Amino acid sequence: MTHPIYLDHHSTTPVDPRVLDAMLPFLREHFGNASNRSHAFGRTAAAAVEEARERVAQAIGARYSEIVFTAGATESNALAIKGSALRQPGAHLVSTAIEHRAVLDACRRLEADGWSLSVVPVDRFGRVDPEDVRRALRPDTLLVSVMAANNEIGTLQPIAAIGAIVRAAGALFHVDATQALGRVPIDVEAASIDLLSLSAHKFYGPKGVGALYVRRRPRKVEPLPLFEGGGQENGLRPGTLNVPGIVGMGVACELAVRTMDEEVPRLRGLRDRLFDALERGLDGLALNGHPQERLAGNLNVGIDGVEADALLLGLSEIAVSAGAACSTGSAKPSHVLEAIGAAGGPVRAALRFGIGRFNTADEIDRAARLVVERVQSLRQSR
Repeated sequence: MTHPIYLDHHSTTPVDPRVLDAMLPFLREHFGNASNRSHAFGRTAAAAVEEARERVAQAIGARYSEIVFTAGATESNALAIKGSALRQPGAHLVSTAIEHRAVLDACRRLEADGWSLSVVPVDRFGRVDPEDVRRALRPDTLLVSVMAANNEIGTLQPIAAIGAIVRAAGALFHVDATQALGRVPIDVEAASIDLLSLSAHKFYGPKGVGALYVRRRPRKVEPLPLFEGGGQENGLRPGTLNVPGIVGMGVACELAVRTMDEEVPRLRGLRDRLFDALERGLDGLALNGHPQERLAGNLNVGIDGVEADALLLGLSEIAVSAGAACSTGSAKPSHVLEAIGAAGGPVRAALRFGIGRFNTADEIDRAARLVVERVQSLRQSR
């Protein structure tokens, strides 16, 4: 019996065994509350949290005191955007048309509550033109939020160029780097980033833990907390710390950065192998996203003549994500595909493959064969 092939690493990743090994002692014998340093159990937990904080900081070129642990990137995005906006009611915000819903919905909620919002378009590859960001800036612009790498089409943004423009204008620059860590280099200083969001489960860490980088120097960024409590994380994120998760995130960060130079070329090779096999077996295949400036493990393709729901039903041996590139039946177009102009025209399924650390060439070949067979069968039945 063959096992299903997991090719949905943009959705979540399996916990690396080395990460799990580091976490287990803090679920068993080292179970102390990191906020209580009056005894050895709490001090052991607190020391582990600070070690993890240093590991996360090193992964992005930050200081350990600039890392705030959260429950994940959605919370980190909300704390960065809403927490900053609360400092300046009615101010102007800038984001892009292809941000994750955690960013776009936070910005639109603020817009509904009296803030002003500009949404910058992208080109047909999903790239933001830094000059469009410059044109969107106003004297009252408080914050600009641009993701480092898109979760659907894998396109990478010119973060350093955008950051320089935002810094010169005196606004805050927030980057959702959820998909980027361990896949592309991140340096908050070089890219003039003031706030940066991460989620451990996107790079082989546990679910339920994330981090927000909050700049302290040369200018101190001070978002307001979204809720009150015991004052943990310098008051920015109160609540008992998830010590096992934080330990796992620290190790996952360290592994992601340490293995990146070896892993990225390997993933790129598997991605190209998959695309070549699909292209050989199918006509009406279109690449969504930038052909070069994209995540190494991302492949998002439009396939003419089939609907996404029907395609997925026949791919039970593969874990992938699909979204219709046009409205057919109950399927709704992805806002990302709409933004790049890939949501119109004939019936078309959009299939997103996320290739990861434990995938093999044999799995890629089997997945390509199954997709080609299913598409051909659906086309013949129409």
